[in-house]
Amino acid sequence: MELAFSSLRFSSHQQNADRYKKLTAPPSCNAANLVFKSSNNLSSLPGLRKNFSNTLSYRNYKHTSIRACSQVGTAGSDPVLDKISQFKDAFWRFLRPHTIRGTALGSASLVTRALIENPNLIRWSLVLKAFSGLIALICGNGYIVGINQIYDIGIDKVNKPYLPIAAGDLSVQSAWILVLLFAVAGLLIVGLNFGPFITSLYCLGLFLGTIYSVPPFRLKRFAVIAFLIIATVRGFLLNYGVYYATRAALGLSFEWSSPVAFITTFVTVFALVIAITKDLPDVEGDRKFQISTLATKLGVRNIAFLGSGLLLTNYIGAVVAAIYMPQAFRSSLMIPVHVILASCLVFQAWLLERANYTKEAISAYYRFIWNLFYAEYIIFPFI
Repeated sequence: MELAFSSLRFSSHQQNADRYKKLTAPPSCNAANLVFKSSNNLSSLPGLRKNFSNTLSYRNYKHTSIRACSQVGTAGSDPVLDKISQFKDAFWRFLRPHTIRGTALGSASLVTRALIENPNLIRWSLVLKAFSGLIALICGNGYIVGINQIYDIGIDKVNKPYLPIAAGDLSVQSAWILVLLFAVAGLLIVGLNFGPFITSLYCLGLFLGTIYSVPPFRLKRFAVIAFLIIATVRGFLLNYGVYYATRAALGLSFEWSSPVAFITTFVTVFALVIAITKDLPDVEGDRKFQISTLATKLGVRNIAFLGSGLLLTNYIGAVVAAIYMPQAFRSSLMIPVHVILASCLVFQAWLLERANYTKEAISAYYRFIWNLFYAEYIIFPFI
């Protein structure tokens, strides 16, 4: 008798368990029908309803069911839109947004400065030309960072697995199509709008970006040559070329002004620091693939000190220039701003030391250097 009763009780529990599994199964897309059935089942099983309410309230369950069905319907409604969205995300990561911001801010800052120096020559027709120049610079930037990713797939899988080619979100064939489009579009824009001299500077930048990454040259293997290339392209060529092109568009011959000479020198040194410190987060992959960088040779801590020291020298030079050339610079702005930025740099270097140079701290330090780079271009037109 007791055995029979136990068997009957086990059968009853098993039926309740089966009903509970049905209630907690992933929702189907007929949400209204599912909620109706769930309500009936719960009302007919008081004990089960008590157990179920301890896990998930009926109201929340109904809301979750409807929301899940809605998400399934949205995700599966248009696979073409999903693919477009995925490509847009991969394309944006392929462009390396932090480098685009630097290029865009630099060109806008120099154009603004040239216009401030010659306000009587401003014309609305210059807006379209300036915009086309910015597009050309972004294309050149996209070509250089794209060609680097194509030839650094193995390294990026270790150092930067989020990049689209390394992550498998963008095929090598698609990447080649993009970089060729960037190169052709950039050359066409510059050649049709800015004359032979600026076109030759633009070609020089593309050439240096190519030999930096592409075998058999692959000059990024040699630490000193690598950071000199980056400093030349992002520092001197960008600033000199944009300012020259802007003055030419205004009908003026090229002439250095003290602020433009300052920003060109300042940013060239800054680009040198970026070139040195960019390898700090990549030490692991560079060592694995035998890429010789200053970070792999001298160590992360020494390179961080070197980069911070060069930037501090830059800021000290800015303060000294403002003190000794008050007629050329707005000292009331230039001195306090650079003192504040230098103090922030020291604090960030202290945080890096305190964190014992972990990979997360190194990445934060490198991002901060880029923020300082942006800040310099933002304040430049007003100094």
